[in-house]
Amino acid sequence: MAKRSTSTIVPAIVIERRIHIIRGHKVMLDSDLAELYQVETKNLNKAVKRNIGRFPGDFMFQLTEEEWSLLRFQTGTSNADRGGRRYPPYVFTEQGVAMLSTVLNSERAVQVNIAIMRAFVQLREIAVTHKDLLQKVNEMEKKYDENFRVVFAALKRLMEPPPAPTKRRIGFKP
Repeated sequence: MAKRSTSTIVPAIVIERRIHIIRGHKVMLDSDLAELYQVETKNLNKAVKRNIGRFPGDFMFQLTEEEWSLLRFQTGTSNADRGGRRYPPYVFTEQGVAMLSTVLNSERAVQVNIAIMRAFVQLREIAVTHKDLLQKVNEMEKKYDENFRVVFAALKRLMEPPPAPTKRRIGFKP
């Protein structure tokens, strides 16, 4: 019987949508990982706590209340008074996700980890390509005259990350 391809286990786009940047690290929530591994979040966290020595602070950390409330707003997760989590989740960096396959001893965990590692690599390649492109535009700008200055300015604006959304207050303003 042939082994299943990792792309059929979990599509890359599903994984990429669950990777967040927190404290300058690309991370995944414990609940998202548990869903991908098809285990309960509490069981995933129990396995991690039984093997806590394998998860130093740069592999896994718990979100602060503030970080969790911002992320919960973005992801649409319910809060504790409506039956959701009662504490901020743990998040796992790329190295932490790799370590999870050693504590979750199942074929699915191995296959999902392969798919997740490929998604992290793909995101890293995109970031490198973006930096290379910006460097090439800067080099070309130095070569060409004033006529192309508008074109280069437009290219740089297109390559900038979108501005962070401003937080609007809801309700009546006196």
